[in-house]
Amino acid sequence: MKHLSLLPMVLCLASPLYADARGDRLHQIAHFFEDANVLSGPTLVPCTLSRGTETECFSITVKAEPKSYTPGPWCPTSVTDDADKGGIWLKDGEVLDVDGAFITNLPTLFDDEDWQLFDPATGDVRVTDSKAACEAAARPDVDPEYNNYCVQCLPEYMAEDASMTYVIPLEPQDSWLTNSARSGSGIARNGIRLDGPAPVDAILDAHTIAPFDDCGGHVNTHVGYHYHAVTDCLDGAVADGGDAVHIGIAMDGYDIFSHTLVDGTTPTDLDKCNGHVSEGVGYHYHAGAPGSNAILACLKAETGCSSENPDAVCDATARPPRP
Repeated sequence: MKHLSLLPMVLCLASPLYADARGDRLHQIAHFFEDANVLSGPTLVPCTLSRGTETECFSITVKAEPKSYTPGPWCPTSVTDDADKGGIWLKDGEVLDVDGAFITNLPTLFDDEDWQLFDPATGDVRVTDSKAACEAAARPDVDPEYNNYCVQCLPEYMAEDASMTYVIPLEPQDSWLTNSARSGSGIARNGIRLDGPAPVDAILDAHTIAPFDDCGGHVNTHVGYHYHAVTDCLDGAVADGGDAVHIGIAMDGYDIFSHTLVDGTTPTDLDKCNGHVSEGVGYHYHAGAPGSNAILACLKAETGCSSENPDAVCDATARPPRP
């Protein structure tokens, strides 16, 4: 019984240590996002993860506007435009410039003569030029009026108070099954969403192209500017003991590092989710190649939540509302 009498003392000693560890981790997270457009947080909140684990998460609310560059351009306006006037497209693992030549070559590129994104008489490219047009063309069931359009939504279409809130486990909770990254891979150090794969098939089926800018991002009017590819726009530091640049935090709480290592090579021992263990930093992910249309292939641990509502309570087991 004398051993049991020591239990309250042990718990009393452990609690401050745990609180200090949580505080240190929260400070690290705040420092990591110092270049993001943070509206509130990070703070500690209770959360329910994707497979039902109830735990503690950090919550951070950001505006989807990078501080270090201006997003765009996306669509060229003429078939004579060079690569500086347009963005990029991803095909078969390759990154292609969306310039005037790309627009005119679409029938050959996709072996489909129905492609015609420009006016043959003037060379002008058909581009969605309003919020209403972008929303009609950027939805899964593209409005037939906007077939054969270059689709772009502009940052100024977003409401002034638009924001995204991410609720991510403070400590990853590994799952016996991997989790899909289709609803989002994580958040980049600049506060921009690292999204799941772009719905390329639905886009192409309507004979539309929805380019990404050279940083791998474009806009929809639900989450704002977001990435479908990681190129060379995410600067950062190599963590102590790390093997690459730390660029983001995944929705399951694990860190995301750059595609290439500090020596310019790519890791060869990644698992199916693009992750591995290295000495000093433990398990972490590496972003997929820019042309892969998959920043992460899957997530190793249970995932948290992302929401346009900063006051939403995170229950990742619930079906997300339709946009």
